[in-house]
Amino acid sequence: MNMQPTAVLAPPAPKRMSEMQLPIVMMRDILLKTIFRKTVETVSEIAEAICLPVTVAQELVDMARTQKLLEATGTLNANNGNEMGYQLTDAGKARALDALSQSEYFGAMPVPLEVYREQVKRQSIRNIQVTRDQLVKAMGHLVLPDSLLGHLGPAVSAGRSILMYGPPGNGKSSISNGIRDALGDNVYVPRAIEYSGQVITVYDPIVHTAIEQEPEDPTQLRRRARFDSRYVMCARPTVITGGELSLSMLDLVYNPTARTYQAPLQLKSTGGIFIIDDLGRQAEPPQAIINRWIVPLEEGKDILGLQSGEKFEVPFDTLVIFSTNFHPNEIFDQAALRRIFFKIKIDGPNQENFLKIFAMVARKKGVPLDEKALVHLLKVKYPTIDNIYANYQPVFLIDQMIAICEFEGIPYQMSPELIDRAWANMFVKDEKIVK
Repeated sequence: MNMQPTAVLAPPAPKRMSEMQLPIVMMRDILLKTIFRKTVETVSEIAEAICLPVTVAQELVDMARTQKLLEATGTLNANNGNEMGYQLTDAGKARALDALSQSEYFGAMPVPLEVYREQVKRQSIRNIQVTRDQLVKAMGHLVLPDSLLGHLGPAVSAGRSILMYGPPGNGKSSISNGIRDALGDNVYVPRAIEYSGQVITVYDPIVHTAIEQEPEDPTQLRRRARFDSRYVMCARPTVITGGELSLSMLDLVYNPTARTYQAPLQLKSTGGIFIIDDLGRQAEPPQAIINRWIVPLEEGKDILGLQSGEKFEVPFDTLVIFSTNFHPNEIFDQAALRRIFFKIKIDGPNQENFLKIFAMVARKKGVPLDEKALVHLLKVKYPTIDNIYANYQPVFLIDQMIAICEFEGIPYQMSPELIDRAWANMFVKDEKIVK
């Protein structure tokens, strides 16, 4: 029986420096670089800047003081709970500048890759169980046959790969977005992860939608550790790519100036959905794109490479949705198709559903229905294209009629004449152009 999604277990905050599982030198250098770049002074300010509990930040400060890289300013700041202020010594400034020449990264302490793996398991997309009611609610704005929802539901709940195919303009992209909306819960996205001493930034405001948290009092030593603040609580991420997708976008991106890496799209979509729309329109052939996904789809892990050539594994926990207007047999071999878990054909609507969509769009856009115009559309125009209906056509035709009415300075309306004028813009006549 399908169950409602349970709350994702939050990543626990480290209680002491020994729990960080990061190289000591890396933590110290990030501390010094952050103080240098952000001019934070008190331990509470430092803790907030490096996204660690105050107790752990205090340990780092004490270590830096022991190494004579930090010193107390000898003043208490009344605006910050009478906390002691700290500043870099000359040796600390020199070390910060040297560290910045090796890597410009500062701010939030990264999460070790091995620690992040555990959080991925806690919030796996495969833990999601979507009910029919959830799917219907998320796609309530779409007119879909019940049989289609019956195919989509198990596919989403399984958290496995989905191939949606069929003629263009029938809502494959809208259905993909509806699947995203049906998930509904939140996950924790690391600001950055660490592997082999390298920093890989993951959190991306363009991809991730952060969930606002109630502010805490930074002056309190006993702060509410709701979760490790090196993570950002976000809605389950959705990455959507189309014809612009290239295989290079699935590799780590190295910034030679900052000397840090940026996570590829599939790593940013961990715990969520990766939608590859318009498959077959990319520069690379579809077979090459699907070949890149074989290991991740089968083994739940991906292989990335550093500038040094070193390869390493990262979790692959993403619901991949391929959407194409081509028949799968035209663009894939059988080995590739076997590795895509669900194949769902998205057909155009029948006449009854077409009329439902047409009426719904007309009502939403304020265009009154006209019986003569509808009869003309169904009996005169559609037979010319063998009565093949598509979900995009009602919106297209009604928008065309609205544009004509606005140009002519008449109230919104529909008529056989307006239908003819709108129809003329929906298709291009197959003819030779004399040059």
